[in-house]
Amino acid sequence: MNKNRGLQVGAIICFVVSVLMLSCQKEQQGTLENDQAPTPLLLKIPPHFPRPIEMPDNPLTVEGVHLGRQLFYDPLLSANMQVSCASCHHQERAFADGVALTAAGVSGKKLERHSPTLINLAWADQGFFWDGGAKNLESQAFGPLTHADEMGMSLVTLANRLMASELYVNLFQQAFNEKPSAQGAAKALAQFQRTLISASSRYDSYRSGQDMQALTASEQRGMHLVIQKCGGCHRGELFTDNAFHNNGIDDDFTDDSNEWIHRGRYRISFNPGDLGAFKTPTLRNITRSAPYMHDGRFTSLDQVLQHYRSGIKHSPVTDRLLYDQNENPGIAMSDGEMNDIKSFLEALTDEIFLNETNFSNPHKNENRKK
Repeated sequence: MNKNRGLQVGAIICFVVSVLMLSCQKEQQGTLENDQAPTPLLLKIPPHFPRPIEMPDNPLTVEGVHLGRQLFYDPLLSANMQVSCASCHHQERAFADGVALTAAGVSGKKLERHSPTLINLAWADQGFFWDGGAKNLESQAFGPLTHADEMGMSLVTLANRLMASELYVNLFQQAFNEKPSAQGAAKALAQFQRTLISASSRYDSYRSGQDMQALTASEQRGMHLVIQKCGGCHRGELFTDNAFHNNGIDDDFTDDSNEWIHRGRYRISFNPGDLGAFKTPTLRNITRSAPYMHDGRFTSLDQVLQHYRSGIKHSPVTDRLLYDQNENPGIAMSDGEMNDIKSFLEALTDEIFLNETNFSNPHKNENRKK
């Protein structure tokens, strides 16, 4: 062997060793070889909506959203393989569940809080859960996944189950070019939930100018009343400020059980002014998402409106938006005004959202190859 030949062989050996080392590194990181990048997905933003929150660390892709939808409806993600995200978030109920405190989790025990709707989450900028305990949708996913009374899942077991599924190995490769993992599952779930946009109600047709006859006279009066009397918290086209308010349903916050869960935002912020403050839900599809409040205590919109008219409990932390100019608690509403408000809230129902097939269970009547 001449000198040049020896150098060539040495170079080849070095190259092969480098490739093998890189392959091992990728294997340890859980990446897979895939020449095809995922397809970017742009949300269709309604013209009367604000810009959504940008998430550069988890950009939307067709493949990521598809994976997230599969995971959202799959009971494989729970310890007993009987509970999925959709067990507590039903599309026909605006992704709430219709009960005050669900017992649909793996333990069969009632939860401490009402299942919230999942609507226009791409604009939620102040945290998730009723107390804002999760910074973003990616971190929020780990809450129900690992909670002993919800899905009761070990993240290691979750990753192993996904790895054992040919379906998910392929879907994770397409979405993230990596092996299935709990972190990847959370990212995919977040992507899917950010596509759950509701902006096709009769109100939206009226608001965008597409149909100026879309609202009745009563609904138009109700719209102005909501802006005037409810807009401090339920503001803008999202009909929520995504913030936290004490709305006067309680005046005693001494209960320190269950990790202070009854103290609202305070358990996260430790700010005494946040005692009893909970996240403002959107009014969109509210006629389909009963019962109401963070604990589902009100079964009807009549009860909700009656609370705001005459049921506010005064405390040092009750939101000042709920007081009149004479410092009396309550929002003045006549019976007629309450009826107009209820009429308008019905106009916020989005049948397209509630029946959108891209949001529905992809596993129905489907023989999946696991």
